[in-house]
Amino acid sequence: MKKAATTILSILLIALILTACTGTEGSPEGGDEAMMTSAVGTMVSSFFGTQTAIYTPPSPTVISTNTFLPTPTLQLSTGTIGPTPTGTFIYFSPTPGTITPTGTLPTPTVNSASLAVGCNNLAFVRDVTIPAGTVFKPNEYFSKTWKVENNGTCDWLYQYTLTLSGGDAFGGKNTKIQKLVKPGSWTELTIGFTAPSQPGKYTSYWRLSNGQSMFGATLGVSFTVSANPTATPTFTSTPVTPAYLGP
Repeated sequence: MKKAATTILSILLIALILTACTGTEGSPEGGDEAMMTSAVGTMVSSFFGTQTAIYTPPSPTVISTNTFLPTPTLQLSTGTIGPTPTGTFIYFSPTPGTITPTGTLPTPTVNSASLAVGCNNLAFVRDVTIPAGTVFKPNEYFSKTWKVENNGTCDWLYQYTLTLSGGDAFGGKNTKIQKLVKPGSWTELTIGFTAPSQPGKYTSYWRLSNGQSMFGATLGVSFTVSANPTATPTFTSTPVTPAYLGP
């Protein structure tokens, strides 16, 4: 547009110069001035017409409207959540060991019902005499007594016998109970023993028998035979009678 304005100004300037020149020389009928004016007008019209033909304004560019894609929908798969694992805590309480004194009998944990034979059974209650580890002299005689209970379902008869079941008898004899013991009742059973002549620790085991088979808990006696004490020499002092010297 700046270039077109410059061109127009140049044409007008030329037209004015030509007009001035014509006016100076004069024209009898003014025909030259009119002709010049017409020529200038024609040039201006021709120029604008040419500019119009040359300059064609560009067609406006249509900007397409953006099309927004649909917002994606987040789909979460529905899963089955398993049970929450539960930790298992294991607690351990140490049990101090039991030291068995010398000469004592271990007491095993036994289901008393498993010791029954038919309707007969026996449960050990306690030692009445000679606790485990008792010390005797060689060849010393002693009696061992146990307190027991009839935990069966039938009577113990007179001929039921306390019988050796393990170890040495140490002079003990199979002994009949010589009494009737009802179920749920208790009694005491006694056997006499003689300690061996050799020092050491000894154990003997006994069970009650109905004449055909032994039944119930095992009754034990555990003892120690000491060595013969060493004889201690005895010193006898003889009194000294002082001698009489006289006057």
